[in-house]
Amino acid sequence: MRASRALAVAATACAVIGVAAPSATANNGPTNVTVSPTQVHQGGSLAVSAMGCGHGGTVSSNAFPKTALTVNASGHSAATPRIYDHATPGQYNLAVRCSDSSRVVTRTFQVVRGRGSQGGLGGSMAPSSAEVTVGAVLAGGAALAGGVFLIRRRRPSGGRA
Repeated sequence: MRASRALAVAATACAVIGVAAPSATANNGPTNVTVSPTQVHQGGSLAVSAMGCGHGGTVSSNAFPKTALTVNASGHSAATPRIYDHATPGQYNLAVRCSDSSRVVTRTFQVVRGRGSQGGLGGSMAPSSAEVTVGAVLAGGAALAGGVFLIRRRRPSGGRA
């Protein structure tokens, strides 16, 4: 009798867990949505991140084309939409929607006029072979000119002043 009771309790517990599991994994939509930077130049990019979109989703706005949210291993979703070059400066809304939820979360950002600073590579590249050649020719020319100068300045050993 004891074994049948234990079996009945175990079966009931498994049934309860089986019924509760889908609701535990149900998606309530995007949460913790962040936008960075909040002010972006025309043609610039935004970094949008969200939690709760385990199967991806989309980010949309009038200032950029609809962009897909990608999901990483830790469950964070992210997208990097690029603002249109011709976007009118002003305040815009963006909407984040998960693929498996109808809930939409909105955030605001501002588009400012201009292209922003074009920082370039900042010395992060090695010199090209042409630049190395020009540098070597300049250094060799300086050494040759210095040698000629010293030879011409040398006094003769005959004692003339």
